[in-house]
Amino acid sequence: MSKLEQILILDPPTDLKFKGPFTDVVTANLRLRNPSDRRVCFKVKTTAPRRYCVRPNSGAIDAGATVTISVMLQPFDYDPNEKSKHKFMVQTIFAPGNVADMEAMWRDARPEDLMDSKLRCVFEMPSENDKVHEVDAVKPAAVLNSSRVDGPAVPRGGGGGLGGEDTEMRKLLEDCKRLQSEMSKLSEENRQLKQDDGVRMRKPMWSENVMSNASALIGRESAVSSLPSLLVVIAAIFIGFFLGKFVL
Repeated sequence: MSKLEQILILDPPTDLKFKGPFTDVVTANLRLRNPSDRRVCFKVKTTAPRRYCVRPNSGAIDAGATVTISVMLQPFDYDPNEKSKHKFMVQTIFAPGNVADMEAMWRDARPEDLMDSKLRCVFEMPSENDKVHEVDAVKPAAVLNSSRVDGPAVPRGGGGGLGGEDTEMRKLLEDCKRLQSEMSKLSEENRQLKQDDGVRMRKPMWSENVMSNASALIGRESAVSSLPSLLVVIAAIFIGFFLGKFVL
């Protein structure tokens, strides 16, 4: 019995092209369209499963619907002299009426009910013309994004600037003023702390002065209190001296 012809329409039909550089993940899209009036199950296989990530790698496509498959090539060291031998196969089968277990369906499927299409992988490095076109395509996109962000265009005079630059300058000035205000607050707080420290340092010194003054006063009082006794002793000496002279 002859093999069934693939019912799905693949885009691209035969080659999956991956454009370098290959220092990062490179993605190629594969579209599967179901032109029939029946539901179709599909499964994607590859000869190099460690080099690719396929999402989704299986599923079902309703009648007249289209599914896009993302094939992601992992980074590798590209050698232009080495030809790629990687291949993909899209295997399909008409979905049974009440399919519940897809794995069991694929496992029990008869070979004559299966349909498949094969694609080869092609690695391409961008040419100089492609790089120029990419740069030219980026420039209008950047201008468009800039116009969306800045809003309506401002008429340019002889020395007039853009409204976006004026807004940025105002924001910078406001930030500077806010920082200056915070710096003055911090300076004031620092000065207040220094004053508080000075008051605390003066208190012990004042206490020491009070103690020394009190000691001096006590000494003076003791000296004053002993003065009459000293005078009495001196007077007694003089009286004794004079009495001794008269008696002799």
